[in-house]
Amino acid sequence: MTYAIIETGGKQFRVEPGRFYDIELLHVEAESKVTIDKVFLIQHEGEVHIGQPLVENATVEGTVLRHFRGRKVLVYKMKPKKKTRKKKGHRQETTRFMIDSISVNGTVLAARDLTQAVVETPQIAETDSE
Repeated sequence: MTYAIIETGGKQFRVEPGRFYDIELLHVEAESKVTIDKVFLIQHEGEVHIGQPLVENATVEGTVLRHFRGRKVLVYKMKPKKKTRKKKGHRQETTRFMIDSISVNGTVLAARDLTQAVVETPQIAETDSE
């Protein structure tokens, strides 16, 4: 199993090809390709590449599936006996990101299996009406 540890949006994620992750908002259109080059570690067939701090010439490529807003978080502040109350809500902007491939020095170590992504259309049987 091949995986990588990347940084995006100030957070670090352990990512694998063929899986999607909810990350901080990326300012790109949906269905567009994105390349992330902040790769800290790559593990491939028992071989580990550790960066100091980044693995050189390592990239993780993926596709932005969609943008959405997370669940509402309520912030309630109150000072007792002072009749002071504040209630605020916050919804974080989020991007759903599908990992397509992990590569080092231009060589793809692991890629998403595209045969599962293709949906087969049922064929309509031709019948003679004579």
